[in-house]
Amino acid sequence: MVQYAFYFDNSRCTGCRTCEMACKDSKDLGVDITYRKVLDYEGGSWENVKGDTWRQNCYVYHISIACNHCLSPACVRVCPTRAMHKDDCGIVSVDAHICVGCGYCTMACPYHAPHISPVTRQSSKCDGCLERLNQGKQPICVQACPLRALEFDDIAKLSKIHTYAVRDLQPLPSSDYTSPNLLIKASDAANAVTKGLIEKGTIVNKEQLK
Repeated sequence: MVQYAFYFDNSRCTGCRTCEMACKDSKDLGVDITYRKVLDYEGGSWENVKGDTWRQNCYVYHISIACNHCLSPACVRVCPTRAMHKDDCGIVSVDAHICVGCGYCTMACPYHAPHISPVTRQSSKCDGCLERLNQGKQPICVQACPLRALEFDDIAKLSKIHTYAVRDLQPLPSSDYTSPNLLIKASDAANAVTKGLIEKGTIVNKEQLK
């Protein structure tokens, strides 16, 4: 069985949000909903070395994140009607015929991927642009990225190509929780934060997590 996954090159991403806007436009989403989010993460400080001499280790990097179609999706585990489910390609989707809009999936997902639509009162989320996949096309966010920082394919294939990829990156939740199908090429700054060489930062645009 194929298990689709996203690959994200953190070292390429400039935080332009083209992927985010392309998704909103393609899915005709309202102002308050986006299936793909771009987080800005920054940290570091200045240190007085001697007299008027200062040294800094400030950094900022960007993370483009959507539904990771996890191997153990929290949203599927808590769904009381089984509307949230994984298909044969490993895509986590919502069956609108049986979704009651309880919102348990939105509370359980550590990536804040599902949303309750203000129009349908049902859960909605990234489905990997399934209709485009069936036409042999890539998800719209992948196609739109001007820096080619996103890829979408069978995780077995992506793992062979991107052997250096990691699964954890600050400030994302630990991959141990849901086993997300997300491979990441970390930037130098992100690697330094992970290794504890520089202090952890903060998410600048926390409203994106709502």
